[in-house]
Amino acid sequence: MSLPLVVFDLDGTLVDTAPDLVASLNHAVTQVGLEPVTYADLTHLVGHGARAMIERTFALRGRTIAEDELTRQMNVFVEFYHGSMPGESLPYPGLVEALDRLQDAGMKLAVCTNKPEMLAKRLLEGLGLLDRFAAISGGDTFSVRKPHADHLLSTVANARGLPERAVMVGDSLNDILVARNAAVPSIVVPFGYSDVPIESLLPDRIIGHFDELTPDLVEAVLSRKPK
Repeated sequence: MSLPLVVFDLDGTLVDTAPDLVASLNHAVTQVGLEPVTYADLTHLVGHGARAMIERTFALRGRTIAEDELTRQMNVFVEFYHGSMPGESLPYPGLVEALDRLQDAGMKLAVCTNKPEMLAKRLLEGLGLLDRFAAISGGDTFSVRKPHADHLLSTVANARGLPERAVMVGDSLNDILVARNAAVPSIVVPFGYSDVPIESLLPDRIIGHFDELTPDLVEAVLSRKPK
Protein backbone atom coordinates (compact mmCIF):
# COMPACT_ATOMS: atom_id res chain seq x y z
CA MET A 1 0.00 0.00 0.00
CA SER A 2 1.24 3.49 -0.89
CA LEU A 3 2.48 5.54 2.06
CA PRO A 4 0.35 8.54 3.00
CA LEU A 5 0.79 12.09 1.75
CA VAL A 6 0.01 14.77 4.33
CA VAL A 7 -0.95 18.09 2.70
CA PHE A 8 -0.84 21.25 4.81
CA ASP A 9 -2.37 24.66 4.53
CA LEU A 10 0.21 27.36 5.30
CA ASP A 11 -1.08 30.51 7.05
CA GLY A 12 -2.69 29.63 10.36
CA THR A 13 -1.75 25.96 10.04
CA LEU A 14 1.98 25.48 9.51
CA VAL A 15 3.02 29.00 10.37
CA ASP A 16 1.62 31.83 12.48
CA THR A 17 1.96 34.61 9.92
CA ALA A 18 -0.47 37.05 11.56
CA PRO A 19 2.07 39.71 12.65
CA ASP A 20 3.58 40.01 9.17
CA LEU A 21 0.29 39.81 7.29
CA VAL A 22 -1.12 42.63 9.41
CA ALA A 23 2.02 44.75 9.06
CA SER A 24 2.21 44.27 5.28
CA LEU A 25 -1.50 44.85 4.75
CA ASN A 26 -1.44 48.03 6.82
CA HIS A 27 1.66 49.23 4.98
CA ALA A 28 -0.36 49.06 1.76
CA VAL A 29 -3.84 50.24 2.76
CA THR A 30 -2.82 53.14 4.96
CA GLN A 31 -1.10 54.70 1.94
CA VAL A 32 -4.56 55.35 0.49
CA GLY A 33 -6.09 56.57 3.72
CA LEU A 34 -7.64 53.41 5.14
CA GLU A 35 -7.66 52.83 8.88
CA PRO A 36 -5.23 50.06 9.85
CA VAL A 37 -6.58 46.57 10.51
CA THR A 38 -5.92 44.63 13.69
CA TYR A 39 -5.35 40.98 14.53
CA ALA A 40 -9.04 40.77 15.45
CA ASP A 41 -9.90 41.54 11.80
CA LEU A 42 -7.56 38.89 10.44
CA THR A 43 -9.81 35.83 10.63
CA HIS A 44 -12.27 37.60 8.34
CA LEU A 45 -9.58 38.67 5.89
CA VAL A 46 -7.27 35.68 5.30
CA GLY A 47 -7.76 32.39 3.52
CA HIS A 48 -8.44 33.45 -0.06
CA GLY A 49 -5.09 34.96 -1.01
CA ALA A 50 -3.64 38.46 -0.91
CA ARG A 51 -5.95 40.02 -3.51
CA ALA A 52 -9.04 38.93 -1.61
CA MET A 53 -7.45 40.10 1.65
CA ILE A 54 -6.99 43.60 0.22
CA GLU A 55 -10.50 43.65 -1.28
CA ARG A 56 -12.00 42.55 2.03
CA THR A 57 -10.04 45.21 3.89
CA PHE A 58 -11.47 47.91 1.64
CA ALA A 59 -14.97 46.47 2.11
CA LEU A 60 -14.43 46.34 5.88
CA ARG A 61 -13.68 50.06 5.80
CA GLY A 62 -16.66 50.83 3.55
CA ARG A 63 -14.60 51.47 0.44
CA THR A 64 -14.72 49.96 -3.03
CA ILE A 65 -11.53 49.36 -4.97
CA ALA A 66 -11.05 49.54 -8.73
CA GLU A 67 -9.01 46.88 -10.52
CA ASP A 68 -6.07 49.20 -11.25
CA GLU A 69 -5.90 50.31 -7.61
CA LEU A 70 -6.14 46.67 -6.49
CA THR A 71 -3.14 45.86 -8.68
CA ARG A 72 -1.18 48.76 -7.15
CA GLN A 73 -2.13 47.65 -3.64
CA MET A 74 -1.06 44.10 -4.43
CA ASN A 75 2.32 45.29 -5.67
CA VAL A 76 2.90 47.38 -2.52
CA PHE A 77 1.79 44.53 -0.27
CA VAL A 78 3.90 41.87 -2.01
CA GLU A 79 7.04 44.05 -2.15
CA PHE A 80 6.83 44.83 1.57
CA TYR A 81 5.86 41.32 2.64
CA HIS A 82 8.46 39.60 0.47
CA GLY A 83 11.18 41.97 1.62
CA SER A 84 10.51 41.37 5.31
CA MET A 85 10.19 37.56 5.25
CA PRO A 86 10.17 35.62 7.45
CA GLY A 87 9.77 38.58 9.78
CA GLU A 88 8.02 37.58 12.99
CA SER A 89 6.30 34.55 11.43
CA LEU A 90 7.05 31.29 13.22
CA PRO A 91 6.05 27.64 12.90
CA TYR A 92 3.41 26.67 15.44
CA PRO A 93 4.63 24.84 18.56
CA GLY A 94 5.37 21.18 17.89
CA LEU A 95 5.17 21.57 14.10
CA VAL A 96 8.78 20.72 13.29
CA GLU A 97 8.70 17.67 15.55
CA ALA A 98 5.46 16.53 13.89
CA LEU A 99 7.04 16.84 10.44
CA ASP A 100 9.98 14.79 11.70
CA ARG A 101 7.65 12.03 12.93
CA LEU A 102 5.75 11.84 9.67
CA GLN A 103 8.87 11.85 7.51
CA ASP A 104 10.61 9.31 9.73
CA ALA A 105 7.61 7.04 9.09
CA GLY A 106 8.16 7.42 5.34
CA MET A 107 5.23 9.78 4.75
CA LYS A 108 5.48 12.55 2.18
CA LEU A 109 4.48 16.15 2.83
CA ALA A 110 3.05 18.91 0.64
CA VAL A 111 1.61 22.41 0.92
CA CYS A 112 -1.65 23.64 -0.62
CA THR A 113 -2.26 27.32 0.11
CA ASN A 114 -4.10 30.23 -1.46
CA LYS A 115 -1.05 32.39 -0.78
CA PRO A 116 0.84 33.17 -4.02
CA GLU A 117 3.32 30.39 -4.70
CA MET A 118 6.32 32.72 -4.75
CA LEU A 119 5.47 34.10 -1.30
CA ALA A 120 4.73 30.64 0.10
CA LYS A 121 8.09 29.30 -1.05
CA ARG A 122 9.96 32.38 0.14
CA LEU A 123 8.40 32.09 3.60
CA LEU A 124 9.11 28.38 3.91
CA GLU A 125 12.67 28.91 2.70
CA GLY A 126 13.22 31.65 5.27
CA LEU A 127 12.03 29.31 8.02
CA GLY A 128 14.20 26.43 6.82
CA LEU A 129 11.18 24.32 5.89
CA LEU A 130 11.19 24.45 2.09
CA ASP A 131 12.94 21.14 1.47
CA ARG A 132 10.46 19.27 3.65
CA PHE A 133 7.76 19.33 0.99
CA ALA A 134 7.45 17.24 -2.16
CA ALA A 135 5.12 19.84 -3.69
CA ILE A 136 4.12 23.41 -2.85
CA SER A 137 1.18 24.94 -4.67
CA GLY A 138 -0.13 28.46 -4.20
CA GLY A 139 -3.27 30.26 -5.18
CA ASP A 140 -1.71 31.14 -8.54
CA THR A 141 -0.10 27.77 -9.33
CA PHE A 142 -3.12 26.39 -11.17
CA SER A 143 -6.18 27.91 -12.81
CA VAL A 144 -8.22 27.17 -9.67
CA ARG A 145 -7.65 27.58 -5.94
CA LYS A 146 -9.11 26.26 -2.70
CA PRO A 147 -11.86 25.26 -2.14
CA HIS A 148 -11.88 23.87 -5.70
CA ALA A 149 -11.03 20.17 -5.56
CA ASP A 150 -8.48 20.42 -8.36
CA HIS A 151 -6.20 22.65 -6.29
CA LEU A 152 -5.73 19.85 -3.78
CA LEU A 153 -5.83 17.02 -6.31
CA SER A 154 -3.22 18.72 -8.50
CA THR A 155 -1.01 19.27 -5.45
CA VAL A 156 -1.31 15.57 -4.63
CA ALA A 157 -0.40 14.68 -8.21
CA ASN A 158 2.63 17.00 -8.18
CA ALA A 159 3.81 15.29 -4.98
CA ARG A 160 3.34 11.92 -6.71
CA GLY A 161 0.77 10.90 -4.16
CA LEU A 162 -2.62 9.23 -4.45
CA PRO A 163 -5.84 11.01 -3.45
CA GLU A 164 -7.05 7.92 -1.59
CA ARG A 165 -3.88 8.04 0.53
CA ALA A 166 -3.86 11.80 1.15
CA VAL A 167 -4.92 13.84 4.19
CA MET A 168 -5.51 17.60 4.28
CA VAL A 169 -4.41 19.50 7.41
CA GLY A 170 -5.80 23.02 7.77
CA ASP A 171 -7.37 25.62 10.01
CA SER A 172 -10.44 27.00 8.25
CA LEU A 173 -13.48 26.46 6.07
CA ASN A 174 -11.54 26.54 2.78
CA ASP A 175 -9.35 23.66 3.94
CA ILE A 176 -12.28 21.52 5.01
CA LEU A 177 -14.20 22.29 1.83
CA VAL A 178 -11.30 21.52 -0.51
CA ALA A 179 -10.78 18.22 1.30
CA ARG A 180 -14.47 17.39 1.11
CA ASN A 181 -14.65 18.37 -2.57
CA ALA A 182 -11.64 16.16 -3.34
CA ALA A 183 -12.97 13.26 -1.22
CA VAL A 184 -9.92 13.55 1.06
CA PRO A 185 -10.18 13.39 4.86
CA SER A 186 -9.36 16.49 6.90
CA ILE A 187 -7.51 17.19 10.12
CA VAL A 188 -8.03 20.68 11.52
CA VAL A 189 -6.22 22.79 14.12
CA PRO A 190 -8.11 25.31 16.29
CA PHE A 191 -5.32 27.86 16.70
CA GLY A 192 -5.39 29.32 13.17
CA TYR A 193 -7.50 31.98 11.50
CA SER A 194 -10.98 30.49 11.24
CA ASP A 195 -13.72 33.07 11.78
CA VAL A 196 -16.12 30.41 13.12
CA PRO A 197 -15.59 27.61 15.65
CA ILE A 198 -13.93 24.80 13.74
CA GLU A 199 -16.19 22.23 15.39
CA SER A 200 -19.07 23.72 13.40
CA LEU A 201 -17.26 22.93 10.14
CA LEU A 202 -17.38 19.16 10.79
CA PRO A 203 -13.81 18.13 9.92
CA ASP A 204 -12.86 14.46 10.19
CA ARG A 205 -10.57 15.16 13.14
CA ILE A 206 -9.52 18.11 15.32
CA ILE A 207 -6.12 18.27 17.03
CA GLY A 208 -5.35 20.87 19.66
CA HIS A 209 -1.56 20.71 19.29
CA PHE A 210 0.87 19.31 16.75
CA ASP A 211 2.01 16.82 19.38
CA GLU A 212 -1.15 14.92 18.38
CA LEU A 213 -0.20 14.69 14.69
CA THR A 214 1.35 11.23 14.51
CA PRO A 215 1.67 8.58 11.80
CA ASP A 216 -0.90 6.49 13.68
CA LEU A 217 -3.39 9.36 13.61
CA VAL A 218 -2.88 9.86 9.88
CA GLU A 219 -3.49 6.18 9.22
CA ALA A 220 -6.57 6.21 11.46
CA VAL A 221 -8.03 9.20 9.62
CA LEU A 222 -7.32 7.57 6.26
CA SER A 223 -9.14 4.43 7.37
CA ARG A 224 -12.02 6.61 8.64
CA LYS A 225 -11.78 5.03 12.05
CA PRO A 226 -13.93 6.71 14.74
CA LYS A 227 -12.26 9.00 17.26
